[in-house]
Amino acid sequence: MAKTDVIVPDIGDYENVPVIEVLVKDGQRVEKDSTLITLESEKATMEVPAPAAGVVRGIRVKVGDKVSKGAVIMALEGEVPLTPEQQKPAPQPAPLASPAPAREVATRSAAGEGAVAVAVAVPMKVTVPDIGDYPDVPVIEVLVKDGDAVEKDQPLLVLESEKSTMEVPAPSAGTVRGLQVKVGQKLGKGAPICMLEVAGGAESPPSPLTPALSPQKRGEGEKPAPLASPAPAGEVAAQGAAGEGPPWIGQAAGQIPHASPAVRKLAREFGVDLSKVSGTGPKGRITPEDVQGFTKRALAAAPAGGATSGAGIPAIPAVDFSQFGEVERKPLARIRKISAQHLHRAWLNIPHVTQNDEADITELEAFRKAQSEESGIKLTLLPFLMKAVSVAMKQYPEFNASLAPDGENLVLKKYCNIGFAADTENGLVVPVVKDIWNKGIAQLAQECSELAKKARDGKVKPDEMKGGCFSISSLGGIGGSHFTPIVNAPEVAILGVSRAQMKPVWDGKAFQPRLMCPLSLSYDHRVIDGAYAARFIVALGKQLADLRRALL
Repeated sequence: MAKTDVIVPDIGDYENVPVIEVLVKDGQRVEKDSTLITLESEKATMEVPAPAAGVVRGIRVKVGDKVSKGAVIMALEGEVPLTPEQQKPAPQPAPLASPAPAREVATRSAAGEGAVAVAVAVPMKVTVPDIGDYPDVPVIEVLVKDGDAVEKDQPLLVLESEKSTMEVPAPSAGTVRGLQVKVGQKLGKGAPICMLEVAGGAESPPSPLTPALSPQKRGEGEKPAPLASPAPAGEVAAQGAAGEGPPWIGQAAGQIPHASPAVRKLAREFGVDLSKVSGTGPKGRITPEDVQGFTKRALAAAPAGGATSGAGIPAIPAVDFSQFGEVERKPLARIRKISAQHLHRAWLNIPHVTQNDEADITELEAFRKAQSEESGIKLTLLPFLMKAVSVAMKQYPEFNASLAPDGENLVLKKYCNIGFAADTENGLVVPVVKDIWNKGIAQLAQECSELAKKARDGKVKPDEMKGGCFSISSLGGIGGSHFTPIVNAPEVAILGVSRAQMKPVWDGKAFQPRLMCPLSLSYDHRVIDGAYAARFIVALGKQLADLRRALL
């Protein structure tokens, strides 16, 4: 196998740049463009990628070493092509451009004397410096606005490629004029950024408390300097109709988060503001683990109810409702706070889909009423629904599963526990009836009745609300047709049941009056696809139409 040295690519006008991370080990196999090391100067961060796939051999750098363009950092064993830097000599640095002509402002004394005091401002054109082999690098932050006074080396904007982040500093102290860049714009070496009005070496304007010097007090032959022409129009950005430059976007100078391009990209995907993340890496650097930890803490610390905002979602603006009329504040009950937080988390994390259908329960309803009168046990539709759902779950076992935390496996359950939503004065609770497969309708009816009473009395125990595999939310006693119930995570589905209505149904020869029960099946689309859900709800409808199928 051929070995090829991996060298530091063109990193612009930077020498002796410290290595802050070595991301590979000797013997490790890497893919093309995998990050090998990270360099960081005072103004730029750069990831050095692998030029091709191969096996790392003989790492020559460690954290704290300083490297420059062309330095060998390691070898790659494999078919590694030469980098452009290995094939061509290093480019010579471009000569410094001469400054634009000075612009002078004359101020005459209020007394009308012929003396002139001159203040000189040198307009300096600011361009993107040598940033290496990156022709079109996006602007991710603009840190100044037109008219801002900046100090020498103060960051003006931040550029970020896939492998490098770089601040462009002010070459001198001065005032920003004609800002020509905005976030999202792509720039290369030499692209104009703005003009800087830099104080020149000419005479300063007279102070309001000091009269201008008379010609007699000037040196012999001294004459006021003529007014200089303004900078060419092409070097100044065109202003908007209101005479203003582009809007200022970004943080204040000096508050740029200390993170690599990969970490910045991860933060954007998570919707995380890096300025709020504490870095645990070298020099307070933000690592991927810091971003992930911040995200987990933010989700865990979401306010109870969480109805106003979510991760990366703008908060609903607060409104003073008292300005429109009399109001009253009523604290949310504890159960409502807990359930609201849980539902909000489920709604944000689960891609919900709802499948609607109707089940013919004409015979089931007649059987239910007859058995209630005969046995003396109050039978509701709920235990029949539980039994029918449990049978359908045997036929379609992915409805009796949960998605593993790694997102790559399903946890299939060999038991069947079904929860039901109980409406109480203090809010919604979901008691769970255990071992549905091994219980009859009468036993299920009794347990449902006891748990519902406990829920209304506020006496249901925590253990009686755990271990559910599936949930049922029935609004049949209230009304409505269809609705979208929220999946009770970590379950993958929930059945919503609305009020049954007598409807004309075509039997092939004539319309017959049938009692139709609306069903709304919400499911987690990461686990269950539409066709699987449709088959489940059709099978459930058949079970409810003829419960004798449950005995098969």
